[in-house]
Amino acid sequence: MAWGQMAAKRKRGALAAGKAKRARSAPSAGEAAPEGGRREKYSIPPQEKYSIPPQEKYSIPPQEYSIPPPVSQGKWKNKERVLIFSSRGINFRTRHLMQDLRTLMPHSKADTKMDRKDQLFVINEVCEMKNCNKCIFFEAKKKQDLYMWLSNTPQGPSAKFLVQNVHTLAELKMTGNCLRGSRPLLSFDPIFDREPHYALLKELFIQIFGTPQYHPKSQPFVDHVFTFTITDERIWFRNYQIIEEDASLVEIGPRFVLNLIKIFQGSFGGPTLYENPHYQSPNMHRRLIRLSVAAKFREKQQVKEVQKIKKKGTKVLVEEDPTEVVFETPAEEKPVEIQLVKPESKPIVKDKKKLRKIQRKKQKKLFRTEGSA
Repeated sequence: MAWGQMAAKRKRGALAAGKAKRARSAPSAGEAAPEGGRREKYSIPPQEKYSIPPQEKYSIPPQEYSIPPPVSQGKWKNKERVLIFSSRGINFRTRHLMQDLRTLMPHSKADTKMDRKDQLFVINEVCEMKNCNKCIFFEAKKKQDLYMWLSNTPQGPSAKFLVQNVHTLAELKMTGNCLRGSRPLLSFDPIFDREPHYALLKELFIQIFGTPQYHPKSQPFVDHVFTFTITDERIWFRNYQIIEEDASLVEIGPRFVLNLIKIFQGSFGGPTLYENPHYQSPNMHRRLIRLSVAAKFREKQQVKEVQKIKKKGTKVLVEEDPTEVVFETPAEEKPVEIQLVKPESKPIVKDKKKLRKIQRKKQKKLFRTEGSA
């Protein structure tokens, strides 16, 4: 029995020591150590017992930098997603413009090019598949005309624009720069608040180009401005950087001009809410240019024909004026002399000295003949 009791005591002591070792790391510094353990050796004394002298305050090693929290600390509520893509047949400048808009808008998504044979209402299904509620669609026609659709899918409204004077970030060498993924300020012309169709476009621009707050891909900085200005019945888009020192603006790019064509009630179609009366299609513009050139050519041809007719026409004879002969004086009549002897040919001498010698010889002969006579 004695051996059994001793073995049980050993087991109890081993269990107690194991509990003490586990409890040594688990409890905090202020808690007391359990009985039977060796907690007192490893317990951290309170700060009141130790006072750091002023000489040793600066010898404490600095704390390590902790990893900063994620950028979007708040909750992402305004979940606007914009699908930016185009149809087939666009040129390189349109492709670069589309890529620039994707980099400036962190809440945008991309998709493959759409076939030109497909109808536009198919875009609503593409946006639904991509989980997007806004869309910017570039439509190319005749490899030279570019149209832009801004739509709120799938209910609407939507607007169609003709894009002119496109200049991309790579093409323009601007001095401005902004942080990738930063949120922009939207600046609008005062005319947007005066007329109803411009007010509708303003709301559409705000929802599409405004980066939502606390978006996962956005940065919590506002360092550039999107400006929408109305001049000559067109909307001019510019992108400027805000300089912190004096709050001045420096252009970044890209830049383009939107000529409004129509505003539809639905997405990519539906009843027409507004039609721009000042809009002129590119085909009509090119036709007018051709007609003006042809009119100039016809005018030149007509002038040439009139000149030919004037040359061929008979000249009108003007009657003689009797007073023309009043101031005319008749010339003196000289007798007509008929030379019967052939004149002597003059010798062609290039040297003047030789010519003088020949003339002197002739004069001497004449004097001799006269003296002999």
